[in-house]
Amino acid sequence: MLLFSRGQPREALAIVAALLEREPANADALNIAGACARRLGQLDAAEAYWRRALKEDPDFADVHSNLGNLLRVTRRFPEAEERYRRALAIQPDHAEAQNNLGVLLQEMERPGEAEAAYRQAIAIRPDHANAHNNLGNLLRVAKRYSAAETAYRQALAIRPDHAEVHHNLGILLRDADRLFEAEAAYRRALTIRPDYAEAHNHLGHLLQELKRFPEAEASYQQALALRPDYAEAHNNLGYLLRKMNRFAEAEAAYRQALAIRPDYAEARWSLGLLLLYTGRWPEGWPLYEARHQGENRSGAHLIQPTFAYPQWQGESLEGRSILVHWEQGLGDQIQFVRYLSDLKARGARHVTLVCSPRLRSLFEGIDGADAVLTTDEAANAPAHDVWAFMLSLPLHLGTTLDTVPTRIPYLRPTAERLYTWESRLPTARPRIGLAWKGGTAYANDRNRSLTSLKELAPLWDVPGTHFVSLQKGQGEDEGATPPPDQPLTHLGSDVESFADDAAIIAQLDLVISVDTAIAHLAGALGKPCWILLPSVDTDWRWLDEGTDSPWYPGTTRLFRQSHLDDWAPTIGEVAEALRRFCQDRAA
Repeated sequence: MLLFSRGQPREALAIVAALLEREPANADALNIAGACARRLGQLDAAEAYWRRALKEDPDFADVHSNLGNLLRVTRRFPEAEERYRRALAIQPDHAEAQNNLGVLLQEMERPGEAEAAYRQAIAIRPDHANAHNNLGNLLRVAKRYSAAETAYRQALAIRPDHAEVHHNLGILLRDADRLFEAEAAYRRALTIRPDYAEAHNHLGHLLQELKRFPEAEASYQQALALRPDYAEAHNNLGYLLRKMNRFAEAEAAYRQALAIRPDYAEARWSLGLLLLYTGRWPEGWPLYEARHQGENRSGAHLIQPTFAYPQWQGESLEGRSILVHWEQGLGDQIQFVRYLSDLKARGARHVTLVCSPRLRSLFEGIDGADAVLTTDEAANAPAHDVWAFMLSLPLHLGTTLDTVPTRIPYLRPTAERLYTWESRLPTARPRIGLAWKGGTAYANDRNRSLTSLKELAPLWDVPGTHFVSLQKGQGEDEGATPPPDQPLTHLGSDVESFADDAAIIAQLDLVISVDTAIAHLAGALGKPCWILLPSVDTDWRWLDEGTDSPWYPGTTRLFRQSHLDDWAPTIGEVAEALRRFCQDRAA
């Protein structure tokens, strides 16, 4: 037992084996032998030792608990639960069995029972640091952040040197957007355990969020030095290198993650995004399908519709019906709805579009759609031959950079809405629409949105311009009450749907927007649109270079941020381009 506690299981097992030659029925020795074998990775031998111990002493609670741990690790959950409960029936105050039962129930996605087990373990042994830690993990996953933090800090009050708890507290603080406190927690964990690969990896992720890229890279490399087979760290390193425009190294990192874990959905998805971003679309589209497997980077599961008919895999549509289901953001739907007419061209007899409610009125009557439904209506729609996600259409239709459907405009406002908004617009021309912020739900919104309307101040100095605010939601208050030196007609607050936006944009001369749905809407309407793109995490659809876009040729102009967190030079370029735009119109 002393040797085992010192981390010498091989030596301990040799002594116990000698004892068992003389006393083969010694249950205590069999229990220790099982613990040594498990520590050495000899799971079958450990199980055999513990089952022999229980044969000699069926009421040995510790052995039931230890065997339960092994069964849990080998995913034999029902039998593991039976062992834990047997241990507790024999010894109701067995805090370790209660704690382990909680871990099992949490893995079995029975969080209410798991929480009760952890709390019972703590009631038996208030100084059970691991039970407090496990309770904190459960509460953190449930987003009960305050209670989780209390549990972690209680564990640390008991064991200040518990590296795992400091690490988990760091994860919690990062989730709560308390980034600098999270960094301190991670670094405390690494002070206690410098070889803690997971803490190096999470610290790297945090430093990446803080845009301290060289430090983040060093943390990932340290994690990989400790664990070369750490697939998540390879993937995270790839994500960082992509941000730093080191594309070849990023691709190598993603491929290394996949070599280690071929079923690693996030690495496949990340590699697909990189290939799309660098224009290698035939390679990228199949990998991009991994967005429907596991969780994406934002942690949000992509919902698979539960239709009774099959998902389209690109086979012939001649004479068949297909339902196209929306996914991702509003801008994505506006961009990819263009493919409906291609489905008709492939012989589809009937095409049904399922879209977000906010886009229903905009998409009514679009070419290629025989019916336009919202998600609720789709549940009661007649059966189709096949269904497809909207963003899978480029894959199945073989889209390359040279074959993007570019029949623009493919969206049009109604005459009634045009008339409704005409009187609200400035009478003088040119009219310039502005959208300076996107929605906060977008993972890269901190980088793609401007800090405030004030950043566009250089545009006000361009003579002859008349600005219209299209801002809705985030930034709407700025549009409604601009400073006196920022002349702006604010319409965003009165917009009820994107059909209203379309009617306004159709009567403008130019739209200047960050990368949000307004930019896609302007492009789909064939309206000149200048898009401000961040230098970090630029969306794949705008590619890694260039000032134009294959998605909206002839109308869209891209202005790429050249310096991280500094929009001033880019907006200066936009102001100069706007000056020339107005001069050309005047001429």
